[in-house]
Amino acid sequence: MSLIRRGDDGYEAARTGRIFNDRHPERYPAAILRPADADQVAAGVRRARAENLTVSVRSGGHSWAAWSLRDDALLIDLERLNRLDYDPATGVVIAGPAVRGGLDLAPFLAERGRAFPGGHCPEVGLGGYLLQGGQGWNGRRMGWACESVVAVDVVTADGEQVHADSEQHSDLYWAARGAGPGFPGIVTAFHLRTYEAPAVMWHDTRTFHPDDAAVLLGWLHDLLPGLDRRIEPVLAATRLPGETTLLLHTTVMAGSDDEAAALLRVFGDGPLAGKERSRVTGPTSIAQECVAQAEQSPEGYRYAVDCTWTDAPADVLEPLLSRLWRELDTEHSFAIWYGWAPDHELPDMAFSVQGNVYIATYAIYADPADDEKYRTWVHERTADLARHGTGVYLGDTDFTGRQDRFLSGEHYRRLEEIRAHRDPAGVFASYLTADRERLNVHD
Repeated sequence: MSLIRRGDDGYEAARTGRIFNDRHPERYPAAILRPADADQVAAGVRRARAENLTVSVRSGGHSWAAWSLRDDALLIDLERLNRLDYDPATGVVIAGPAVRGGLDLAPFLAERGRAFPGGHCPEVGLGGYLLQGGQGWNGRRMGWACESVVAVDVVTADGEQVHADSEQHSDLYWAARGAGPGFPGIVTAFHLRTYEAPAVMWHDTRTFHPDDAAVLLGWLHDLLPGLDRRIEPVLAATRLPGETTLLLHTTVMAGSDDEAAALLRVFGDGPLAGKERSRVTGPTSIAQECVAQAEQSPEGYRYAVDCTWTDAPADVLEPLLSRLWRELDTEHSFAIWYGWAPDHELPDMAFSVQGNVYIATYAIYADPADDEKYRTWVHERTADLARHGTGVYLGDTDFTGRQDRFLSGEHYRRLEEIRAHRDPAGVFASYLTADRERLNVHD
C-alpha cells in the first residue's frame, strides 16, 4: 500500500497526474493512498477515521471538476483496482473501478463475443462512469450502463466490506446506480450484465453549414421519436476543420451490413439531402470510434464543461444553440446535441433525471489565463438552455460553477436518508458544490 503525504516527494504527481483535465484546482489532500486491493481500501478508510480525515475517491480521473481533489482529505486513488473476470455461465463480468470502458473492458468482452454500454470516451474509468449513470455505446437500446449493474462490492464508512445487490444491502445497491460522488462508500468491484456482441457497427457522418441549423434541428427532432433504438444520432458543432461546422455523426449496431445500411437509410431522406458539405458512411468499430473520440477530446488541454437535458422543441433550442455554436473559438472546442428519447421507465435506482435531448458543451483551451473566461461562457450559455431543461447529467457538470438538479426530488431525499444512515459522521466527501443548500435545485 502506497501512502504519500503532502510535502513528500511525488505528492504533486500523485495529486494531479491522473486528472484528465489540465485545469488543476488549487485543492490539496492531506495524503494520497494507492491501494492494491479491497482490503487495503478498507484499511485506508479505517486510517482516515483514526486521523479524522475526510475520504475522497478517484477511479479514472476524468471528472471535469476534479471531484477527487479535496483539501485536507485522504484521497484514495483506485488506479490499481483494475481486475476483469468473466463468467461465461452467467454472462456477468466483474470489473474493478479503474477499468477503462473503451480501452480495457470493450476489447476484453469483444474477445468473448460480448458487449457492454461502456463510455464514449475510451479513457473513462468505470467507477465514476457507472456511479453517475453511464451514457455509453448502444445506450439508446441497452439503457443507462448502471441499469446493467447487478451487484457491487463496497467498502463502507466503517471500513467494512459488503456485497450489495437487490437482496442484500439493497440501499447501497440503489445508491450506487446514480449517486455519483455522493455515494456513501467506495465501490471496489462492479458485477455487470453483458450482452451478445452485435455482428457489425456502421457509421454515417455528414457535415453541414451552420446556416442549416434550423432545418437540421427541426428534422432531427421530428425524426427522433420513431428512430430505431439501435441508431445513435449525435450532432456536434466543431471547429476542427478551421471554421464552425455541424457534424452529424450517427452510429448503429446491427446483425449484418445490409441491416445496418438499411437502418441508416433514413438519414438520406431529410430536407438537406444532397446539400451536405461532405458525407462518409460504412463499417466502423468501437475501437475505431474510440480513436476518433480521443482525438476529439485531446489530453494536455484545459476543459470547462456544462450540460443540460431538455424536452424543448427545436424552434426553442435552435436560436440558443446557433449562438453558442458560432461562439466556439478554439480549435478543439465542441458542443453536442445527442438524441436520447427515453422509451422505458427507469428501474428503481438513484439515477432519475433525463430528457428527450442531451446538450453538452466542451470549451477546450491551453492558456491558464483563459480559465475564468471559458468557465463563465460555458456556464452562462448552458444556463440559457437550462431554462428550458429538465436537469443535468453528473458526468458533465461542475457544481462550483453552475448547479442544477441531477436526481428527482424524491430520489434525492431518499439518497440523503441513505447517506445519513450509512455515513452519519460524513467520512466520505460527497458532492463538491458552491452552495450546499441549493444542491439538486432546478430553477
